[in-house]
Amino acid sequence: MQNYQHQYQKVRVETASPGELTLILYEELYRRLNLSRHQFEGGKIEESKDNVYRSREILQELLVTLNMKYEIAHQLYQLYDYYLRKLNDFVVKKDLSALDEVIGFSKDMVATWKQALQIVKSGNDQ
Repeated sequence: MQNYQHQYQKVRVETASPGELTLILYEELYRRLNLSRHQFEGGKIEESKDNVYRSREILQELLVTLNMKYEIAHQLYQLYDYYLRKLNDFVVKKDLSALDEVIGFSKDMVATWKQALQIVKSGNDQ
């Protein structure tokens, strides 16, 4: 089952448009943050940290892919930077509210990005 999921994800990434790749990153960010919270609550501190570090890598990837010639990119840069600091707060201070804030952000970005992709698709159909 694990191999099937890995293969599915690999094909999904290889065939995705740039917008779909961004959605995949947001979905993985949300998944890892939730997993980290669950692990932390279960006393699996090292596993939780590993998922936070992977989440930070996703946010950093989102940062470096921004096209700074657009105003929205500057706003997203500030958001990503803010949430990277929140993840640091969680690791250093064990502040679950900081982690929950980043989880909320990632959940909202998944929903927003899905809606944006749907708008683009429906605009292309007409």
